[in-house]
Amino acid sequence: MSLLVKAAREGQTIARVTPASAGWRYVGFAAYRLGKDELVYVHEVDRESCIVVLSGAVDIEADGQRYSSLGSRDSVFEDAAPVALYVPPGVKAVVRATRDAEVGVASAPAKGTLPVRLIESAQMKRSTRGKSANTRYVCDILPQTEPAESLLVVEVRTPSGHSSSYPPHKHDADRLPQESALEETYYHRLNPPQGFAFQRVYTDARDLDETLAVEDHDVVMVPRGYHPVVVPYGYDSYYLNVMAGPRREWHFHNDPAHEWIIERDAK
Repeated sequence: MSLLVKAAREGQTIARVTPASAGWRYVGFAAYRLGKDELVYVHEVDRESCIVVLSGAVDIEADGQRYSSLGSRDSVFEDAAPVALYVPPGVKAVVRATRDAEVGVASAPAKGTLPVRLIESAQMKRSTRGKSANTRYVCDILPQTEPAESLLVVEVRTPSGHSSSYPPHKHDADRLPQESALEETYYHRLNPPQGFAFQRVYTDARDLDETLAVEDHDVVMVPRGYHPVVVPYGYDSYYLNVMAGPRREWHFHNDPAHEWIIERDAK
């Protein structure tokens, strides 16, 4: 089975990954395109969800509450944070676009210990990682420092000609505190949209070694292994990451063959 989930170019559902379709246990993800007044229903019986307003604006009704005019970005490539809504299992959420919108829905197993919660743009930590052609811009939407049972959600913008998720790292072994076991999806966007990027997913033993050409709106599944991204000159990259595993902690292990890059950049 390929790790690449190609986007649908028409229709409301752009791409969808479920534990059943991915052959794993934790991460679910779906992306939707909505015209004004179109609806998406989010209802997970035994999974928590994080609804991320990627662009446009929506109203969301959940657990008897109405959240109006969520979202201010016209594009994921704007230098601004999104807005999101945390939804516990068993709660129905109705998303209605108040103008053309794009929405990502992350999900993972949960018991229902937390309430519905609005995650506003101002709450999200934004940072810059890397140096030179390894620079990228990160926004923590639902990090491990914020309440959730399983989900970790983050978005990354990578400039033209840069690498990202690099040096290559992995998080597929449950050996805390050095490394945590987390499944992951990458929802890719490219600007201009006819662009492409490359993502490699590989293990030390090379029993998994797949290099993927990703186009706008494609999803890459990362069940295990290292997973760097490289963006060709002339195109900017965006991706939304969803991670989940047996423990809600993000600790990663760099590929030892490429650790020298970190050591050099630290000087």
